[in-house]
Amino acid sequence: MNLHTPNSYPSTRLPVFARNIVSTSHPLAAQAGLRMLLQGGNAVDAAIAAAAALTITEPVSNGLGSDAFCILWDGQQLHGLNASGTAPMAWTPGYFHRKHGSDALTPPKRGIDSVTVPGAVAGWAALSERFGKLPFADLMQPAIELAERGCAVPVVVRQKWAAATPELQSQPGFAEHFLPWGRAPQVGELFKFPAAARGLRAIAESKGEAFYRGPIAQALARFAAQHGGALTEADLAAFRPEWVAPIGQDYRGHTLHEIPPNGQGIAALIALGILSNFDLASMPVDSVAAQHLQIEAMKLAFADVYRYVAEPGAMDVSTEQMLDPAYLRGRAKLIDRQRAQDFGAGNPAKGGTVYLSAADERGMMVSFIQSNYMGFGSGTVEPLFGISLQNRGHGFNLQASPGRNTANLVAPGKRPFHTIVPAFLTKDGQPVMSYGVMGANMQPQGHVQTLVRLLDHGQSVQAACDAPRWRFDAGLHINVESAMDPATVQGLKDLGHQTRLIDDPYQDFGAGQFIWRLGDPASEGYVAASDPRRDGQAVGF
Repeated sequence: MNLHTPNSYPSTRLPVFARNIVSTSHPLAAQAGLRMLLQGGNAVDAAIAAAAALTITEPVSNGLGSDAFCILWDGQQLHGLNASGTAPMAWTPGYFHRKHGSDALTPPKRGIDSVTVPGAVAGWAALSERFGKLPFADLMQPAIELAERGCAVPVVVRQKWAAATPELQSQPGFAEHFLPWGRAPQVGELFKFPAAARGLRAIAESKGEAFYRGPIAQALARFAAQHGGALTEADLAAFRPEWVAPIGQDYRGHTLHEIPPNGQGIAALIALGILSNFDLASMPVDSVAAQHLQIEAMKLAFADVYRYVAEPGAMDVSTEQMLDPAYLRGRAKLIDRQRAQDFGAGNPAKGGTVYLSAADERGMMVSFIQSNYMGFGSGTVEPLFGISLQNRGHGFNLQASPGRNTANLVAPGKRPFHTIVPAFLTKDGQPVMSYGVMGANMQPQGHVQTLVRLLDHGQSVQAACDAPRWRFDAGLHINVESAMDPATVQGLKDLGHQTRLIDDPYQDFGAGQFIWRLGDPASEGYVAASDPRRDGQAVGF
């Protein structure tokens, strides 16, 4: 990265330089984290406070019923936390086929039968217990205040709220809590969430225990039973987040770290391993050739990820096999520089989300992501404590048929394939950047596109954040942001990419947050970039 490289892309944001910094997708959440730093807390305290605040300021993307993941540098080493929830013990393929038809391929997209055990609150408590400085109850206070006093609805949140309402308004609890006006809110209207304030207070007073082994757990079990779901108090009580060792891929003298499966972060590592076989630095940054190679590498990565990734104990291949350099060199040879292709999986055995980042002057850096999935998640909201529940169960498979990822078949107590992934960059074993983006399968794609800009082309973090992106969906189809150079778009079309130009600035092209370490945190500090695609903001001192 070169701080002196001019930013040639239209932007409404300026990078923030500070020794203590919080960057989130909503200004009030960033301020909540900053409050903790000003009270003497560290980056973990700031991240937890910001995450709790985001459940109120951005309910279209996450809630108290979310899942979460984290990668953090504690000043000496990296740690990973998998706080994604598990399937209720009653869940089997037969359970869903009896209720939803024998031809169902996945659990439902919405409703109570899409809900796995929510993991985010347990993740907050685990992070606080191991690395936090402030009392856990203090970390919940900004979110409690926002829920009780209300916060004005910004433009991006309002648009996503309105888009989700027709599909979700009949789900239990949705209209009561998210449509108090009888409709989606207008920009600037005050949203209050008193039930969630009640839930946050119970979480604060019990350090999260109330959620899994107390009154919230009891309320969630009653709510599930009332609406025909399988989630029980025993399912909640049995859940524990898991500390994991991040997996990594070397690239251009740096190492990108991701959480291991059941998440899709390995897709970014696979794509970078493939791209390391090409001299991207010799190509103009926004050229057709550079973009084509990245798109094809992501296609190859997703082909393997969708075929093999699941909870590690169920996978047919290991992460080491999927990242084997010889295997990835072979995959790289499949790329034709003159045409787009629709790739299948290889055989490595031969060989609606919010993201935030925080860093402090003592050197701690936190990369944290949590989500309800698909916007409001399941659309169901437990009424007493305002628990807006995710729909991560939809990520399971129900059919053990040829070509499908049978390792991701639903089973009691199992974690589903997961889309949310935080990222962390190091060099020579030392921290460089905590970062992440939002938007389902856009997340590893955003990790790759921004990292190539930073490491191959020397762009600044704000330029890499602002630059127009593409998003691969399936086959030969890609979406491209309307700000992309028309000549580049036409060049991709000429290679056979079926491009769709997206004029909607709020479409998910990986809006994210980036904190780059400039040197000694106590003297030189950090520079943070906040994505203009959302209402995010970086704040610091």
